[in-house]
Amino acid sequence: MPEVNQQCRLYTRSGAHPSAMWKALNLSVENISSHKYFFLVGFSELGELRPYLFIPFSLMFVVSLFANSLLVYVIISQRSLHSPMYILIASMSCIDLILPVFFLPHMLLSFLFDWRGISLIGCLVQMYFIHFFGTFQSTLLLWMALDRYFAICTPLYYQEQVTLAKFLKFVIPSSIRNMFVVLVVVSLAGKLPFCLRNVINHCFCEHMALVELACGSTTINSLVGLISVFLVPVTDFFLVTASYTVIFSSVLTSGKSNAKAFQTCVTHIVVIIVNLTIVLTAFLSYRIRNGIPSAVRIFFSILYVLFPCCFNPIIYGIRTTEIREHILKTLKI
Repeated sequence: MPEVNQQCRLYTRSGAHPSAMWKALNLSVENISSHKYFFLVGFSELGELRPYLFIPFSLMFVVSLFANSLLVYVIISQRSLHSPMYILIASMSCIDLILPVFFLPHMLLSFLFDWRGISLIGCLVQMYFIHFFGTFQSTLLLWMALDRYFAICTPLYYQEQVTLAKFLKFVIPSSIRNMFVVLVVVSLAGKLPFCLRNVINHCFCEHMALVELACGSTTINSLVGLISVFLVPVTDFFLVTASYTVIFSSVLTSGKSNAKAFQTCVTHIVVIIVNLTIVLTAFLSYRIRNGIPSAVRIFFSILYVLFPCCFNPIIYGIRTTEIREHILKTLKI
């Protein structure tokens, strides 16, 4: 960047108008070659202790693969579990099974063999799939809430409401929304010039971790990223809250089937609370940087992606009686 610095000094001495100076600087930035290769240096401050991170994260990866695979197998293999609620749980497990594959193997190899390099294209592809599948963690909770709403508030019309044709009216629009929002976020990030640094202080290609390396204006990226948060997880959360508010209101006013209603909903609510807590913690840790070590921020950022993949199948397997019984039979315990 010495050319840009020199040009800035010349414009300052000449007394040129600031707008002319910034226009010239933007042209200079565009002419500077942009980095096409990056280094993921998350947890570098741990020094020689960094390779030991392989142990806890690999254990979480194994737990995620085993628990989600077992849950999907049990639901697919048992005809009695082929109802909409269990199919949605199996879909959640498929998301939790796929999501870690896009970043965890590379991260584990980085811990063991110090393989930190990634191309810009590889980084953007990784970012897209992490955020794309990540959006479905909240969207699937919304679909589960809708399923519980139909089952509890309109039990006589439940089978009619959850037919494939009618349920696709909820599934397709939200899926298109997720795909479009993530595509816009990643596309805008890919158009930025990265002429300052090519060192990403993270263990995978997180959106803001890459954007903050850009040497051009990132206002639009930050704004679109914030809008995407409100369009997907925040919107899903408010719709889920509204659904369960109506469900509990209906149960309390009717005075019937209270125990059954609370039993079918409580598992979803536990998962929602845990997921939301981790997401908010990770989000706030990146916004409140003062006094928070970068290693802590990176840890929570990884945790909000990885922890649900381990937690969801365990909580559904333990708390859902029918699934638990079939799992125990499968494992012959």
